[in-house]
Amino acid sequence: MRVLLAGGGTAGHINPAIAIAQYIKSEEPDAEILFAGTPNGMEAGLVKKAGFAFTPIQISGFKRSFSPGAIVHNLNTLCHLVTSDFTARRIVREFRPDIVIGTGGYVSGPIVLAASKLGVKTAIHEQNAFPGVTNKILAKKVDCVFLAVEEAKPLLEVKGDCEVVGNPIRQNIILKTKREARQELGLDDKMCILSFGGSLGADIINRMGADLIEWNGTQRKVNHIHGYGRLGKELFPRLLRERGITLTSDFSVDAREYIDNMATCLAAADLVICRSGAITLSELEATGKASILVPSPYVAENHQYHNAMVLVNHEAAFLIEEKNYEKTKFLDMVEELWKNPQKLQKFGQNASKLGVLDTTKRIYDKIKILLNEQ
Repeated sequence: MRVLLAGGGTAGHINPAIAIAQYIKSEEPDAEILFAGTPNGMEAGLVKKAGFAFTPIQISGFKRSFSPGAIVHNLNTLCHLVTSDFTARRIVREFRPDIVIGTGGYVSGPIVLAASKLGVKTAIHEQNAFPGVTNKILAKKVDCVFLAVEEAKPLLEVKGDCEVVGNPIRQNIILKTKREARQELGLDDKMCILSFGGSLGADIINRMGADLIEWNGTQRKVNHIHGYGRLGKELFPRLLRERGITLTSDFSVDAREYIDNMATCLAAADLVICRSGAITLSELEATGKASILVPSPYVAENHQYHNAMVLVNHEAAFLIEEKNYEKTKFLDMVEELWKNPQKLQKFGQNASKLGVLDTTKRIYDKIKILLNEQ
């Protein structure tokens, strides 16, 4: 099998493509796999680190601004649009894939469209509840659309097959148990809260983390793991100082810039406070974790809000919009869950009902069916 994958811009588009490729290789070690992406994007580094071949194609999106920088960027984008179709056709013709799979981001557009025009089998995977612009266009052209959640289906015009398969999940996330994790972290049986805003950090999550540490105090009501991110290195200590807090062992808090053992911390947690990126939510579902979700308002088409509402509507998560954050209401919410572990457990169980643990197998099985139809 020869597979060409295209996706980029964010880890949420790239990691699903890598997971699909890894599963295909596990089933068919002789499979030939090639990734297409922007040469300076995140995808170039992540794909090469995963050990797969990579070919560049220059493409970018338009900026909705009339600043000098945005105008220059948009002129370059127009140039890329002119050349990307030719480059995409060349990549498809030279690699001769059996199937082309797009996982989102601008880069997947020209590659998947070129493959469709050249008569190659095509598929896309949409990670979010609110589909991205590129996948909305491609859904009308491809042979199969893979969705993470059912809620995305009415928002797409689909030409071919459409299957809800979930999002690919890292195996170490699925396999780690709470007991193992807590032993590894040296935690007792108290409620454990995990809060993080990603590798960069998020100001609102850091503010909530500081408020939570103040609430926890020296009473040690809960164990608390907080990741403040690269951009929170100065902000988070200042937030603690403003609250008169000097972290000591009395606070039962593990605060650090980057959580490099996320599988362990997630397994140990009873409650997770975080943004609502698609892959993060799929990991919450796979591990059965109750959550307080704070969607990023800075992403395209507010898609994190729509992601979060899937869990909220299934009583698997609570929602706090950044613009509406109130310290007292947030801490009352946490206190209620601390006093009512049965409610916390119920929300975790509801999250686990939404989890899909065999996404890559489902995608692989459908790919085989598509190829056998030729």
